[in-house]
Amino acid sequence: MSDVTITLPDGSTRAVPAGTPVRDVAAAISPRLAKAALAAAVDDRPVDLSLRLDRDARLRLITAESPEALQLYRHSTAHLLAAAVTQLFPGAQCGIGPATDEGFFYDFVVSRPFLPEDLEAIERKMRELAQQDLPYERQMWPREEAKRFFGSRGEPLKVQLIEEKTAGQSEVSCYTIKDRDTFVDFCVGPHVPSTGRLKAFKLLGASNAYWKGDARNQPMQRIYGTAFFAEKELQAYLHRLEEAKKRDHRKIGREQKLIMFHPWAPGATFWLAKGTVLWNTLADYMRGVLFPAGYVEVKSPLVFNKALWETSGHWQHYRQNMFLIQEGADGEQLALKAMNCPGHFLMYASEVRSYRDLPIRFHEQTPLHRNEASGVLSGLTRVRQLSQDDAHCFVMESQITEEVERLLRLMQRIYRDFGLEYSVRLSTRPQEYLGTIDTWNHAEASLKQALDLARQPYTIDEGDGAFYGPKIDVDVTDAIGRKWQCATFQLDYQMPERFDLKYIGADNAEHRPVVIHRAIFGSFERFIALLIEHFAGAWPLWLAPVQAVVLPIADRHLAYAGAVRDRLAAAGLRAELDERQEKIGYKIREAQLQKVPYMLVTGDREAADGTVSVRSRSGGDLGPRTVEAFIADALAEIQRKDLGAPAPVGEKQPA
Repeated sequence: MSDVTITLPDGSTRAVPAGTPVRDVAAAISPRLAKAALAAAVDDRPVDLSLRLDRDARLRLITAESPEALQLYRHSTAHLLAAAVTQLFPGAQCGIGPATDEGFFYDFVVSRPFLPEDLEAIERKMRELAQQDLPYERQMWPREEAKRFFGSRGEPLKVQLIEEKTAGQSEVSCYTIKDRDTFVDFCVGPHVPSTGRLKAFKLLGASNAYWKGDARNQPMQRIYGTAFFAEKELQAYLHRLEEAKKRDHRKIGREQKLIMFHPWAPGATFWLAKGTVLWNTLADYMRGVLFPAGYVEVKSPLVFNKALWETSGHWQHYRQNMFLIQEGADGEQLALKAMNCPGHFLMYASEVRSYRDLPIRFHEQTPLHRNEASGVLSGLTRVRQLSQDDAHCFVMESQITEEVERLLRLMQRIYRDFGLEYSVRLSTRPQEYLGTIDTWNHAEASLKQALDLARQPYTIDEGDGAFYGPKIDVDVTDAIGRKWQCATFQLDYQMPERFDLKYIGADNAEHRPVVIHRAIFGSFERFIALLIEHFAGAWPLWLAPVQAVVLPIADRHLAYAGAVRDRLAAAGLRAELDERQEKIGYKIREAQLQKVPYMLVTGDREAADGTVSVRSRSGGDLGPRTVEAFIADALAEIQRKDLGAPAPVGEKQPA
């Protein structure tokens, strides 16, 4: 038998007989490594430990410390979940079961929704199967045999997947747990060697779903779960989930009367009075940052003729995500705008531009509409109507580095003002792209130079750029460690071509500008959801919809309390007066539950002395103070944008 040469990550090589399983190579290197190995990468292709090596190759063993290990582990746990469901619910039809950033899910067609007691029984069955240490085995089946097999079992969705994903193949990959009778699934893998490797997992809930996320397709039931390599990691995650429930923006938004939703307006937010104050505070804050930085605010129409979207390419590639107005008054086909950029291109093209005019920076906050599937709508984080702190910067090629550096410094300042931690990713040329290699190389080099000039640490996502240009994405980390994708900066060479955008250069000839698409909040809706959950509703003074509430002790103090409230309002503070005939202790508790930053108590002494007794949400009783002194201190705190500390995880929120 001939040998094959295996090259390990450290550059060393080993000769093994052709046909040797990967697990045997691991055992020959180290019994400890063989025990820790979950799978492997052969020439960078993930494979099972059972794969037989039949040619020279590079080999890297995947253990719990490997970057792809957790996704593999969770995918295997999703198969374990499906095995448990099909054993407990013999008529269940399996859909798909991928790993996710937070865990995994699996979709099923069943006769009724899963109940909490069903999930408990399913999890017990999963643990039973895990304790049996059953092997995961990859089997290659003839494609037509696989279709017949799943069809005969009443699983047409699996047949559909095989038809869609394996066209032109003679064989397909299927995985069993123990054997076909225990569980079998169409899957490319890889998986852990056996169910005994799966230790720390938990089912989290079930919800309605649709095949491929389309409400027109087969209704399904989705079971969510998570898995970790260690029980302590699982428990820490479950603790964070409990904390997240307390911070849920839908819960706090309802309690603080910020937002509401209604089934007659699916995916659209009702901004109540206090929520509108918060929205406007953010909008005005962004204007205050951008106007000194050379931006102008514009407003483009909400409805455009399809000719605009044909020019931009959205009609061909994005139409299914747009709200179409089938016929206007004159019979033309129209659509609600899903993004601002095409309108900004028309504005740019409306007059002759000189190189002396550039950069030109258009900023807009008007509503956008995107036809998201009903099954994915979720509070403020996934909506059909949204607004962005959207801007498009029109620059010369030579200005890219300087402009992106300016954008990065703006982003750094803004996130600092909100006390947000973040990480930055540079996404480079994908496999399918428009334009020339030279243009892409120059664009990527410009972004890297800008990141370095802004002293901004970053990682590189190779091949994850948009088809029309490289981009910088920013992930914000909230108080309980979750990441939210917010800011994005994208270079675009293609839309200036499509819209024939030009400027007259110093040489008196026409040139194409480059467009930088940028947002820092992202969408207002998503950013406000992030802030609600980050601060757990305990707003810093400068953001709080209600900054102070005046609390008269008795009815005879109402007139003085009202005068205090009026003086606060005249100074620009957002203040309310609690006129209810309730005991002062009750009023204080109510204000604390609403997490109002300051409570100003007025009684006989305060009315006589022209003072207020100040209580802080976080600091308790601060004692008496003149109204003028309180106003001066509050305005100074707002000016500084003091944040205080976000409520610690696992501790009682400030009452």
